[in-house]
Amino acid sequence: MTADNTIYLSKKGIKELKKRVSKLQRERQSTILALREADKTSTRDNRLERIDQLENLDIIEAELAEKEHYIENAKLYPRRRDAFKVAAGSIVDLIDIQGRIIRYQIVDSIEADPSDGRISTSSPLGQSLIGRKLQETITWGRADRHNKLQLVGIM
Repeated sequence: MTADNTIYLSKKGIKELKKRVSKLQRERQSTILALREADKTSTRDNRLERIDQLENLDIIEAELAEKEHYIENAKLYPRRRDAFKVAAGSIVDLIDIQGRIIRYQIVDSIEADPSDGRISTSSPLGQSLIGRKLQETITWGRADRHNKLQLVGIM
């Protein structure tokens, strides 16, 4: 997030966030219904179940509030980006030392999913890529083990 609380997301990130909010709203509603049913009985087991459901409801509502806040403050990445430097929202093509091409989109941490090709601007690789230009070699990792990739495309 930036200082003004604006969160930049891709179209896919906004869509996934809205789907998650919708799912949480359904979960909240079903938990509330289950609590109403639990209120109709007064056995010890049902009271313990009710306590568990109340805790679950608190967790759901906290996550829902967080995701709704993200949606309220979300904006799409700017359409026009510098094609010569990597920035948040850029899609980059990298070549590893075996010659394989790897494609990543640089995104905010709430949208990151490396298995889906989206890496966070705050990840070690993301931090190493920001501001880089075509044909640069990106090195990141620990002192005892460095990873190297060459930047061959910025979209």
